[in-house]
Amino acid sequence: MADDSQLLQTPLHGWHVAHGGRMVDFAGWSMPVQYSSIVEEHQATRKAAGLFDISHMGRLIIDGPDAQRFLDSLLTRRIDDMTPGQVRYSLVCNETGGVLDDILVYQIQLPEGGLSGYGLVVNASNRTKIISWLNQRRGDFDVGIDDKTTEYAMISIQGPRAIEVLDGICDHELTSLRYYFGVMTRVAAFRSFVSRTGYTGEDGCEIICDAADAGIIWTRLIERAEPLGGGPVGLAARDTLRLEAGMPLYGHELSEQINPVQADVSFAVNLRNREFIGREAIVKAQKDDQQSVRVGLQLEGKRPAREGAVILHGDEPVGAVTSGTFSPTFERPIAMGFVKQTAAAPGTPLAVDIRGQHHPAQVVPLPFYQRGK
Repeated sequence: MADDSQLLQTPLHGWHVAHGGRMVDFAGWSMPVQYSSIVEEHQATRKAAGLFDISHMGRLIIDGPDAQRFLDSLLTRRIDDMTPGQVRYSLVCNETGGVLDDILVYQIQLPEGGLSGYGLVVNASNRTKIISWLNQRRGDFDVGIDDKTTEYAMISIQGPRAIEVLDGICDHELTSLRYYFGVMTRVAAFRSFVSRTGYTGEDGCEIICDAADAGIIWTRLIERAEPLGGGPVGLAARDTLRLEAGMPLYGHELSEQINPVQADVSFAVNLRNREFIGREAIVKAQKDDQQSVRVGLQLEGKRPAREGAVILHGDEPVGAVTSGTFSPTFERPIAMGFVKQTAAAPGTPLAVDIRGQHHPAQVVPLPFYQRGK
């Protein structure tokens, strides 16, 4: 493992170190895994507002006359019907239907009304792979592919009081901003793109700003969030939050060996009247009743099931855990994994082998957690 000096650093790295963030190597970036405790940071997000430095995520700009047609040929959801400012969750698949990455695509709208193309936010671990994939398939498309990751920072604020915290220093009235839409505006007087998106199951926003402005924006948000019970949150609590929300994580519930049907993200696939790489394989996967599928598991006892733990139906191994934790919200172990379809119905009694002991579990619907309306 590389030492900290060899890792990429976000514009907020100095703040994390100065405020007690425990730094780890995450996809080649030095990132805070936690500041206080996982439970404390998790609950701060569920009850108030959690602040996340997500500047390690890749940020790409796709522009040029053929940008729309180019992305439509690669992404599982259509691009041609997106409206200015809209954000859409999509997948990039290979020819066999395996998921190369799950991404957000933004149709960027400038304040003066002009469009400057599409923004893609990709997973940090897949950034170079996706850039290579795009370049390999640009062919005769007249497009530009520009990696802006280190020029900008990205901050997420999530929780029931997130909008209240951000609204006070944002020029745009965020209560009027629709879910999965974004707008160019100013945050703490700095030009920023703010979208009503997130990865925790809570309401909130994500902010993309110039790297040089990130420190002041972050500090202003912290100053407003802490009196309400909020604060900075590291990668560890980000993982427990997304797991409770039933959201798949690349490298766990998504990979090049897993298709969208198995991963239960078919909502992110649009097959009608269009072609894209992986379409034929996904159509075939829809008819495959032998492939394993993603499920949620609720376990008895206190011991969490970790990735790789074998799932049993009676004495028969039927799958494996891909993510597991002790849920701070429900105060019991929860997990996601892939099992045979014969064992996937909600209510099915299963067991998970944790260090040689079989712990009773039950298939439950996803997500585990849904915020109140």
